[in-house]
Amino acid sequence: MKILVVGATGTIGAAVCEALTARGHTVLPASRSGEIKVDVEQPATLDAVFAAEPEIDHVVCCAGSGSLVPVDGGTDEEFVLGLQGKLLGQVFLVRHAIPHLPAGGSVTVTAGRIPETLRGSAFGALTNVGLEAFVAAAARELPRGLRVNAVSPGWVSETLAALGEPGGGTPAADVARSYVEAVENGSLTGRTLTP
Repeated sequence: MKILVVGATGTIGAAVCEALTARGHTVLPASRSGEIKVDVEQPATLDAVFAAEPEIDHVVCCAGSGSLVPVDGGTDEEFVLGLQGKLLGQVFLVRHAIPHLPAGGSVTVTAGRIPETLRGSAFGALTNVGLEAFVAAAARELPRGLRVNAVSPGWVSETLAALGEPGGGTPAADVARSYVEAVENGSLTGRTLTP
């Protein structure tokens, strides 16, 4: 299968590319700055990839950015930018992939889990739970047997180590297995997988 991985240069995205390649899939690694350019905040970039690379079977999105803006801090503009980068960007990615994917194709997006004790977790809950709810509802509306799922990783071990907090989190290779399952399990749709 040919699989477009958006956010391929990140910790999770690189692990997903490696896991899918190891299983014999053809992987197209995409990012804002890579050879294949896709920015979830610019849906036309996805359209351009589909025009240049026909016969993509699945899309995996490991991208999406947004600051954890506290409810009582930051600006409304910061909230909107975060919603655009994490929530709406991935929703647009699903919408733009639909006309290009073959019957049985899929899109997997990335939600997440933010500790409730972390300041700004309300913003994280809004975006992540919003994505999970979107996936559950959108799965019922997709044509041609298309599938949509989310993966909701918590802290990744490699990220924590880079932040000077070794010893916790889930290894990126373990997180990647959830994305592989979302792609390969043809009966899985409307679900959020938690590594």
